Amino acid sequence: MNTVRLGSVPARRPARRVAALGLLLLLMTGCRFGALPGDTVQGQRIGNLYHLMFYIAIGVAALVYMLILWCIVRYRRKGDELPPQFRYHIPLELTYTVIPVLIVAGIFVATFRTENRVDAVAAHPAVVVNVTAFQWQWQFRYPAQHVQIVGTPQRPPTMIVPVGRTVRVNLSAADVNHAFFVPAFLFKRDAIPGVVNHFDLNLTQRGTFVGECAEFCGLNHAEMYFYVKAVPASQFSSALQQAVKKQGAA
Repeated sequence: MNTVRLGSVPARRPARRVAALGLLLLLMTGCRFGALPGDTVQGQRIGNLYHLMFYIAIGVAALVYMLILWCIVRYRRKGDELPPQFRYHIPLELTYTVIPVLIVAGIFVATFRTENRVDAVAAHPAVVVNVTAFQWQWQFRYPAQHVQIVGTPQRPPTMIVPVGRTVRVNLSAADVNHAFFVPAFLFKRDAIPGVVNHFDLNLTQRGTFVGECAEFCGLNHAEMYFYVKAVPASQFSSALQQAVKKQGAA
């Protein structure tokens, strides 16, 4: 019996290590490394780019630490004897020069493609919203629906958008520089006087999201926030009318 038990211990250790490694990988797949999932199609693309860079950083860090530990163990000093010394190693130097260049080139290509997709605008958006930032609130105008929603410091405005449809935002500023920032969308765009910035938003789910000005614009900058309410496309018109009524009642 003792022989069987002693012989079974080494066999169990690799299995436990594999199970622990599998559990660690499973936990990593569910980790977002501090980033929100992104509640728009554009935000999800930005989140994917963020995670790609994080995984690359993890791989580079793991390789560097492994090399450091290997050098510490392999070339540790024994008494007064120094490890073998050499002045250069051409293949090794080419390797640790080419690999970082390839990694940076890959990151550049991934970033360039993501930015192009995020900044792309549709030829025929379902809804157009002209957003004007001013000290210290927001104005949302829907030209096709002939609707305008204006916020006040006591009552921030709500921008109504349909889920699953392309929403074109034409962003401008009336006085100083502002910024249209919705953290849940992983998206920020500056509002500049005399310049109209165009971008599309494609909401993926219902909900109400908080937005704010992310550019210091004066005394009451902290009060310059708004809401984005995403509703089913079938309820868009009625939700927009309700928002107008609430503004009138206020």
